[in-house]
Amino acid sequence: MKSISLIGSTGSIGRQVCSVVRRYPEKFKIASIVANGSKDEFLAQVNEFRPEYAALADETAGKAVADQIPQGVKFGYGEGAALDAVGYGDTAFIAATGFAGLRYSLKAAELKKDIALANKETLVCGGELVMHEIQRAGVALMPVDSEHSALWQALHFRADAPFRRLIITASGGPFYAYTPEQLQNVTPASALKHPTWRMGAKITIDSATLLNKGFEVIEAKWLYGAPLEKIDTIVQPESIIHSMVEFDDGAILAQMSYPTMELPIQLALTYPNRLDCGLKPLDFAALGNIRFLPLERKRFPCFDLALTSAELGDNYPCALNGAGEIAVRAFLDGRIAFPEIAKTIQSALEKTERVRVDSYAALKETDARARALAREYIEK
Repeated sequence: MKSISLIGSTGSIGRQVCSVVRRYPEKFKIASIVANGSKDEFLAQVNEFRPEYAALADETAGKAVADQIPQGVKFGYGEGAALDAVGYGDTAFIAATGFAGLRYSLKAAELKKDIALANKETLVCGGELVMHEIQRAGVALMPVDSEHSALWQALHFRADAPFRRLIITASGGPFYAYTPEQLQNVTPASALKHPTWRMGAKITIDSATLLNKGFEVIEAKWLYGAPLEKIDTIVQPESIIHSMVEFDDGAILAQMSYPTMELPIQLALTYPNRLDCGLKPLDFAALGNIRFLPLERKRFPCFDLALTSAELGDNYPCALNGAGEIAVRAFLDGRIAFPEIAKTIQSALEKTERVRVDSYAALKETDARARALAREYIEK
């Protein structure tokens, strides 16, 4: 039986991990569980799965539920207590959102835990540092993003397999064909209506701006040791082809399914075995056209900024993410217009000073500085 430390249990990915454990209770057990501050859902999960250890990263939320934790479950609250949860189980499933996920991933590598990684920021912000620690620890890293799971599958679960080109697909989001004038009037409600996927608010907005696709290019660079010139992106609006790998003989392997995160989530826990995950079989006759459209870098400023950050390297991708988190929050709160997300990030990047990424402390300092620069731009 595989035992899991589930970090980020109440988010979209975390809830689906719980679904996998319910589907195969004889194969998986949640040894520890962590959420940020969603105390009601967290309590329901703790009562259902009865982990050895449970923690809320938010101290206020933790204090509010401390007397409601079932007997036999060790409980803690605060950032330090939440980090302790990684010490339980044999696999750390990192589904926390944002920069916070990086710390959990580094802790898992330090403790020599296999990592199922659903936190983009781990590799966007700290790819070089994290991959060095994972390789030094000799642990397995299973990608959970649908695109990177697709690449991983096409590479036969080998991150070191040879290839000619990685082709990452994108849905294009809800505003692919919008003019600049139309983008100015985009509302948070419309941006949260993704055409093919159901995800958390932050990643849904990042998908609408195409920042998320830039993040995935950065992730692919670190996951597969791929130079940027060997990573292509293409829009596949129906979200049926989740990514492709081209090999030296010209053959291309693609992973296809209806849009779902259940498949990559479960596969990260079961590979190399494949088990039924309740996914509807593809009805090819009913699919109609599967389209491919260009993803033009200069048409999508957030995507362009992500690629520029990747080209600059060092701490620039970390600054990109920190500024992006602040910008998206400001947009969702109605404080800036949709196009200002890119302008906020650009302003922060222009003022970022290059720092060699050799420690978590260096990344944390860059993250804090980028957030401050983003707030400064928004306030002005």
